Amino acid sequence: MKYLFILGRNIELSKAEVFSYFEKLGNRILKYELEKNGLFLDLENPIKENEIDFLGGVISIGKVIASGTEEELLKNIDKEELYFGTENKLNYTIWNFSKSLEVIRDYLKERFKKEKLKATLKHLTREIKLQEGKRANVPSSKLINEEYFIFGNKELYFGKIFQTCNYEIIEERDMNKPVRRASLAISPRLAKIMINLSKVKEDEILLDPFCGIGTILSEALLQKIKVMGIDKDEKAIIGARQNLEWSKFDKKDYQLINSNSTKTQIDYVYAIATEPDLGEILKKIPTKNKAKETLQKFEDLIVNVLNNFREKISGRVVFTSPNIRIGKKRIHPEIEKILKKTDYKLIYELPEFRENQIVGRMIYVLER
Repeated sequence: MKYLFILGRNIELSKAEVFSYFEKLGNRILKYELEKNGLFLDLENPIKENEIDFLGGVISIGKVIASGTEEELLKNIDKEELYFGTENKLNYTIWNFSKSLEVIRDYLKERFKKEKLKATLKHLTREIKLQEGKRANVPSSKLINEEYFIFGNKELYFGKIFQTCNYEIIEERDMNKPVRRASLAISPRLAKIMINLSKVKEDEILLDPFCGIGTILSEALLQKIKVMGIDKDEKAIIGARQNLEWSKFDKKDYQLINSNSTKTQIDYVYAIATEPDLGEILKKIPTKNKAKETLQKFEDLIVNVLNNFREKISGRVVFTSPNIRIGKKRIHPEIEKILKKTDYKLIYELPEFRENQIVGRMIYVLER
């Protein structure tokens, strides 16, 4: 089954999430190609109708309905129904990941004209700035009835978008919860990504040893993953409990512990996904020595926590770390030191920050 995943601003992070997600589901990726922020996947099995709800770094998902060389492609599209609406008016757009855009654009114009549809092509005019500095287009209007895509060059793939992330629902859920800590909590989007990077499955237990008010816990519970949250800040644990109760999660599916994760004793869990303390919130760029001091404290903390839980974790460990801007450069923990002291191996090391952000994130994925 062939699909197009349109990735968000951090392409490498989103790609790693998608790969980890299908690995944990056992849905083998037979082939993949990446063009700009378009990730083409040939999957062994079809995906669920609500698959995008489980992914944090994906904007939309499209299904391939025709493929081949230019000539073959057009013949194959002719066999497919492209518009299922009841109105005679159609606004559509084309996601372009190919040099054959003009061919598809001209074909659709003539096709809709023959079908006597009042069809208008809406261009992708809104841009997002990608992690690496490049820009990509996204739809700018909600008045679009159909979204099509063209991907590839030698072998072309044409299809329709059939799943799109509803950011309004996610934002509403996040903004309306009883307890919020805007300057400290991670976003639901990043929480989903980290959960998928951990490869934890439904009914397995995910540990967040720095759970704060429970953002990662909430997103995991929505995926029917059981969770354990630990935080030494009693107010954070109280806030997490309020948020989980507000979301009406079954209390048997989560455990909250007010304790220090460098010493806490726990039963077996599958994986860790967490955002430890990234240091103080900085309003100006720190000196190199100050930044190194913050990173050293972080390294010591994460080593102590990982070693404390060493025999209780069977799967992956996913954590964020400070990625601090000093001048025009950024520095982050020396992961080799952490690996050496904890006996883990590195799977992914992925930056996540905005251009002018002083303290961004480096996301690490480890395995034993």
